[in-house]
Parts: sequence; structure tokens; C-alpha cells
Amino acid sequence: MLALLLPFLSLLGLFTTHASATALTYKLVPNEKECFYTHIEKPGVKIAFYFAVQTGGSFDINYAVYGPAKEPGKERVVLEGEKERQGDFVFTANEAGEYRFCFDNNMSTVSDKLVDFEIAVENEARSSLPQKAGATPEQLSGVEETILKLSGQVSTLVRQQKYFRTRENRNFSTVRSTEGRIFRFSLLESGLMVAMAALQVFIVKMFFTGGRKGEMILLYIFLGYGVVLTPPQVTYKLLSCFDLVYYLYTIYAAKSELRPAQLALTGCYIF
Repeated sequence: MLALLLPFLSLLGLFTTHASATALTYKLVPNEKECFYTHIEKPGVKIAFYFAVQTGGSFDINYAVYGPAKEPGKERVVLEGEKERQGDFVFTANEAGEYRFCFDNNMSTVSDKLVDFEIAVENEARSSLPQKAGATPEQLSGVEETILKLSGQVSTLVRQQKYFRTRENRNFSTVRSTEGRIFRFSLLESGLMVAMAALQVFIVKMFFTGGRKGEMILLYIFLGYGVVLTPPQVTYKLLSCFDLVYYLYTIYAAKSELRPAQLALTGCYIF
């Protein structure tokens, strides 16, 4: 199988542009700026620059590409952007010299950023297909066109794989963040349920043991909780029921007879 693929790979190598590429993954800590360099021997070559933030914060980063300075101390900005998640650029190096590719994580004070990037520099022109005896130019151009098309499709597949990898990392981070929020909200809801259960027991105990001012304050705290967290029809029933309790309590409190109010309160909790 490998022997059959070798001629095809050789032809593909002939028509593929010879380029030096650097693919790295770098972790930037908060408030860090890091630059990477490549040297261009002659003007007119093409440079491909790709990056994607894999993990960290909002998956954004500041980037900038600087070209050779015409004057000392003055840098020429080729590309730049702020709070970008990923980028894919191709530009022509009009001047020979050193090009600088920088990533800046100054916007983050807590999160580290894991950046996957690639810098590819075209070094020489594409090779031509060697002439064979008996082969017409039309046949050679057809083979050349097919191989070039395959080369472009392979490059597209590589780009798509990188994009899907980035999307997978971001989706996993979103799921993990949502899971943490659900867990914290569940803890808060459980704590509120326990607190309200204890408050209800305390209110009932206050009604049976006496105490006017304190018990009514706690009662209306409970009512306020019911108004906020219960459906409208249940809230209406609670308010009506506890209004009846308060009415009976004010009538019979002077006679030191709390039995009707106690029965009504018990009914409110049962309904």
C-alpha cells in the first residue's frame, strides 16, 4: 500500500509550494506579552499566520504582527487586533528582514490563555512537472491541475480540523462552566429550603408559646418569601389564609384564647 502511495506523494510534493512552517502551542499567564520571530530573506514571499485560543477566560487574546522597521525605534504594524478568539491571515512580505508575531494577555488578571498558532513562510517557487517522452502538454496540465486541486483540499481539511478542535475545546469549557453554575444554584436552593423549613417551625412554635410582636414580624418575613418564590395562585391562598390567622389572633388575643388562631395557622400549613 505504501509503495502505491509513494508516486502520488512525490507528485504532490512537486506542486506543493515549499514552505517553512512553525506550529506551536504556548501558554500565556495573566498580563504577559510574548513575541515570536521569523526572518525573511527576500521581499515578495507570502506569510501565513494562524492562531486560535484553546482555553482560558473568554477565549480572547490581543495580537499584533510587526514588520522590519524603516527607521530605528519605529515599528511597522502589519496586522493587529484586540480580544480576538482566532485568526487566519495571509500577507505578502514587501521587505526583507525580521517579522515579529506578538500575543498580549494584558486584559486578563486571573485566567491563563493557551494559544495554538502557526507561522508558515513560502521559501521558493513551485516546481514544474518533468517532461516525459510521448506526453503531450495537455496531459501534463491536466495532471498538474488535479494535483493542485488535491493540495488545496488537503490544506482545507487541515484548517477545518484545527477549527473543529478549537470549537470542541470551547464547547467543553461552556459545559463545564454550566455544570458549575447548576451545582452552585442547587446548593443555594437547598440552603434556602432548609432555612425556610426552620423558619416555619420557629413561627409555629412562637404562635403556641406566645409573643406578639416578634411572631408577627417573622410571619410577614415568611409571607414575603412566599410572595416572591411561589406561583400567583398559591401566593393568593397564602395571603388570604394568613390574613385570617392575623384577624383571629387580634380578636382572641385580648381574651387570652389563641385556640382559633392556632387552628387556622395549622390549616394554612396543611392546605
